[in-house]
Amino acid sequence: MFDFREIQLSDKPWIDELLAKSDYMGCEYSFANNVAWKRLSDSVISRYKDFYLISSQDDNNVYLTYPAGDGDILELISAFSKYCNDLGKRFVLSSVTSQNLEFVKENLGDKIENIKSNPDYYDYIYNAEDLINLRGKKYHSKRNHISIFKKQSWEYKSLTPDLFDDCIEFVTESYNKKANTDDYSAVVEQFAINTFFSNFEYMNLLGGVLFQNDRIVGVTIGEKLNSNTLVVHIEKALSDVNGAYPTLCNEFAKANAFDLKYINREEDLGIEGLRKSKRSYKPCFQLEKHSVIFKKD
Repeated sequence: MFDFREIQLSDKPWIDELLAKSDYMGCEYSFANNVAWKRLSDSVISRYKDFYLISSQDDNNVYLTYPAGDGDILELISAFSKYCNDLGKRFVLSSVTSQNLEFVKENLGDKIENIKSNPDYYDYIYNAEDLINLRGKKYHSKRNHISIFKKQSWEYKSLTPDLFDDCIEFVTESYNKKANTDDYSAVVEQFAINTFFSNFEYMNLLGGVLFQNDRIVGVTIGEKLNSNTLVVHIEKALSDVNGAYPTLCNEFAKANAFDLKYINREEDLGIEGLRKSKRSYKPCFQLEKHSVIFKKD
């Protein structure tokens, strides 16, 4: 019934087709992200009729990302519930937006054991126009830092293959300067970054490189996530270079989100510094995600 396996680059055409049917805004609905971060939770994928499934397991639970695609979602959930019961594990439906949560509660309320939410995994969503223009009092500080940065010789370039080696070296140096580089999540991040660079063109990724005084001070990678949203997957800049981060963010937005409504800068993972930074760009909302835990039969 469910033929789960590791995601492959060759899966891109059919996965993109099914992702486009749902047009979801969550950062997990990206082929590039699914390939790059597959090691984080040992995720596997499957196609069930016209649904794209992403799943993982631990000792007690089977997790299913809310499916993208088209068809009878209740029939799918029923079949997957039986699959979990046969494994003797609980079924947890994850990445359920508030809108989809209402649908699940309305139709499957008697089968739900619990619903959990973790703001650490809510995506930060911004108006593209805000990050492009940085107008108003709320962006006064960002404009000041950018002004300071641009007082020196600087340049922003779109990321192209001829810049890959220098960018990889920049990202690697940043990684090596961190504490706890043997932390598993840090190792997985390096795998993700390498995956983005290795398959940049095939995955239709977008990127930018920021220079000051002829040296790289920032690198970013993202893509068009759905019909109206740009997502930022990776953003690395030198924290000791005043204005590098806001300049990189602003230039990437101007280059790639001029015809889009939103920019998704992903979650903060509960990291206080990251949370402070993402909030400083004044999101228009956070995309809430919930986990629905179903009763075992």
